[in-house]
Amino acid sequence: MKSITGKKACLMSAVIIGVLAGSLSAYAGEGKHKGDSKPGGSQAVALGAAASFGVFGGGAGMTNQGIYTAVKGDIGTTAASTLVTGFHDAKAIFTETTLNKGKVTGKVNTATAPLGSVPNVIASAAALDAQSAFDKLSPAALRGGIDVSTLGGGAGELGNRTLAPGVYQSAPGSFAIQSGDLVLDGRGDQNAIFVFQMASTLTVGGPGAAFPQSVILVNGAQAKNVFWQVGSFATINAAGGGTMAGTIIAASGAAFSTAGNTEIATLNGRVLSLHASVTLVNTVVNVPAP
Repeated sequence: MKSITGKKACLMSAVIIGVLAGSLSAYAGEGKHKGDSKPGGSQAVALGAAASFGVFGGGAGMTNQGIYTAVKGDIGTTAASTLVTGFHDAKAIFTETTLNKGKVTGKVNTATAPLGSVPNVIASAAALDAQSAFDKLSPAALRGGIDVSTLGGGAGELGNRTLAPGVYQSAPGSFAIQSGDLVLDGRGDQNAIFVFQMASTLTVGGPGAAFPQSVILVNGAQAKNVFWQVGSFATINAAGGGTMAGTIIAASGAAFSTAGNTEIATLNGRVLSLHASVTLVNTVVNVPAP
């Protein structure tokens, strides 16, 4: 067999390089279309003093209704302890009744609690760091978010989708998970980051109040690396039930389930409100490990 030399060898090498370059370009384009991008490299947004909190009620407090609520972490508000109702930790009870008892495995931090602490230091630090994280997750700081409507389906509707890591925006300004569960696919990367930016509301569950929905994490996706930047209010599974995942930072409050529901709603993550109260009804909150 004759060897390939000279111009023929150069020509063949050029063809091979061209084919490889085209293949890599096509692969990169496919990843970009599916939202395969990571904010700030592969680093999650730091929550600082707010990281240990399962629930934070800004300066307005928080309310629990029901006897099945459990927060596996801290809760807090920069307001007085009187604005925390229906909870207890290991050292204090905060306006509980026989029908409204919520267990906090960590500490309840307020302007006056826990007893023996320097007033408001912990809660104030959490408030500042939650606001900082909210700002860092905003479209102004974290640009280039993918409009989910460009991926097909309804604008602002996340239900019945499987999404790759990336930053996602809503064209109408709100996000909903109502047409089915949302699957977040980490693609084998345990550091995969998912960010959802919305100018107004987040609604999980429905249509209507009778259909709970869930966020399902697969292939390495972790709750600690999922962030919901909510411009106003978050309503999570008004009928109870369902499993939400990630850290919700909402400017104007949040509610899980509604009064009278006994089916447990679950949050694997945190709900941090900047300027309004948080209401839990028979809700279990599991704060992710660092």
